[in-house]
Amino acid sequence: MMQNAKLAHSRGLIITADDFGLHQRVNFAVERAHRSGVLRAASLMVGAPAAKDAVARARALPELRVGLHLVLADGAALAPREQIAALLDENGRFGSNMVRDGVRFFFLPHVRRQLAHEIRAQFEAFAATGLTLDHVNTHKHFHLHPTVLGLILEIGRDYGMKAMRLPFEANAPLWLRPWIAHVKTRLERAGIAHNDYVVGIAASGRMDEATWLAALADLPHGVGEIYCHPALAGDALSDGMHDYRHADELQALLSPRVAAAIRALGARVGGFADVLA
Repeated sequence: MMQNAKLAHSRGLIITADDFGLHQRVNFAVERAHRSGVLRAASLMVGAPAAKDAVARARALPELRVGLHLVLADGAALAPREQIAALLDENGRFGSNMVRDGVRFFFLPHVRRQLAHEIRAQFEAFAATGLTLDHVNTHKHFHLHPTVLGLILEIGRDYGMKAMRLPFEANAPLWLRPWIAHVKTRLERAGIAHNDYVVGIAASGRMDEATWLAALADLPHGVGEIYCHPALAGDALSDGMHDYRHADELQALLSPRVAAAIRALGARVGGFADVLA
């Protein structure tokens, strides 16, 4: 089992691209950033439009660590609509009102049952790819919700889940920190390895070269995950990404200055399986 304690007094760095499979422009960027840059891992949206293309690319990149990016908000569902109707909006998609949905997940048993069905369907779809499951996280960090986290821990056990993202950033608001500590405790009690901190929440969609260099110059000890959303330039990939600078994020992953700064850290670099093994 992977252990965070092994790196408690040293540096480990996980470098991840989210939304793998959302669009071919994302998939191309992931492949290029892995082959020619510093990218080591990607989080796959199994129900996204370009998921098959992402899986084909991943199979040709044996050193790219691939995890499951569970989508339970602001995106397409995987299970048949009639089986999870209580989770979906009038367009047959997960809505973007996470507060409302979170309340329903917590209080309504029939909604929880459908949520569990969808989570299992996404795990099952990942397993069907034949890729090794490096890690699990959720779109918009929805696993901070206690019901979502509990279902992932329960269902993920059946699919060999060993690691999850802990979405704790150094500048996280004080009111959120006790809850992050609770999530960390639940992961550790379940035997699930995790990073100690992330970089990428406050600068979501804006992880350009300057942001990377500033972060790398001030990384704490422990296991960090820097995650981003690279893609080729083009139209917005979703309604919530109009201000994302995807091409700048790709260029940061390809930057010789970023690569040099990572080497200077002397950190163990890779996916979750590499850094936390």
